[in-house]
Amino acid sequence: MVDAISSPASTRRVAVVTGGNKGIGLEVCRQLAGAGVTVVLTARDEARGAAAAERLKALGLPDVLFHQLDITDAPSIARLADFLKTRFGKLDILVNNAALGAVEYVHETDYGSVTSKEKEKLSGMDMDQRLGWLWENSRETYDTAKKGLQTNYYGTKQVIEACLPLLKASSDGRIVNVSSHFGQLRLFRNEELKRELNDIDDLTQERLDELLDTFLEDFEADAVDSRGWPKYFSAYKVAKAAMNAYSRILAREHPELRVNCVHPGYVRTDMTIHSGLLTPQEGGSRVATAALLPKGGVTGAFFEDFKESSFV
Repeated sequence: MVDAISSPASTRRVAVVTGGNKGIGLEVCRQLAGAGVTVVLTARDEARGAAAAERLKALGLPDVLFHQLDITDAPSIARLADFLKTRFGKLDILVNNAALGAVEYVHETDYGSVTSKEKEKLSGMDMDQRLGWLWENSRETYDTAKKGLQTNYYGTKQVIEACLPLLKASSDGRIVNVSSHFGQLRLFRNEELKRELNDIDDLTQERLDELLDTFLEDFEADAVDSRGWPKYFSAYKVAKAAMNAYSRILAREHPELRVNCVHPGYVRTDMTIHSGLLTPQEGGSRVATAALLPKGGVTGAFFEDFKESSFV
């Protein structure tokens, strides 16, 4: 019998999950593998990524492979694409999960942890209060904003572009971009910006680049508020809004693919300093469900709480 993982002609579905070594990404890997999908778990750090893949195999999920990937490094992306082409000849599911918070955390404890006293304080807070606490423990600088856009938008875009030929080689290629309700256009106070980002019939990738350049210029000039960009976690919100718009452009340009965005919820992960309301399992299930939608389903959509929602 031919090993399903090693056979390029295999009929098994193949998925790539970026940022798959922990949090939401790891949970998406687990759930997809549990659904019979061969999963390529990717991470920047080889040791952590390989260890994560081994943990999933120990759970009885043998069809999980690790491959190193830094979504901001073009050679790393090219190596992944070459591996997928040689090993499988196609890609059925691309889950773009890797992202940064685009802020520096000024928390007094180690990154990703909170004290027992703070956990008790958080337990009595609703979502808005928790987000306020997270913002109070964050600092947004020009460098973090620029790095956030490079990773959350341009890095993800580079991965998608490299994988497009492999996705087209699938009979049911699909892209799931892990987004956020922070990317919804209601958070933009500049009506012209909102109109442009929502005008999917005319919006181009080139115009998106121009808008992101303008955002960075405004950020550097301390003009984010006066120009009507989103306040608080500005770069994260702008990057997610741009990725939402790009996803809709892709869906328009490639109707043979399913291209959708998912808000996993406010999840307890390192990025939120574990202040979220949902577990990684709960957040991951929202993403995995979108990745496993029936063939021929919706494209160019935004999902929230397992249902289609609005980009606005």
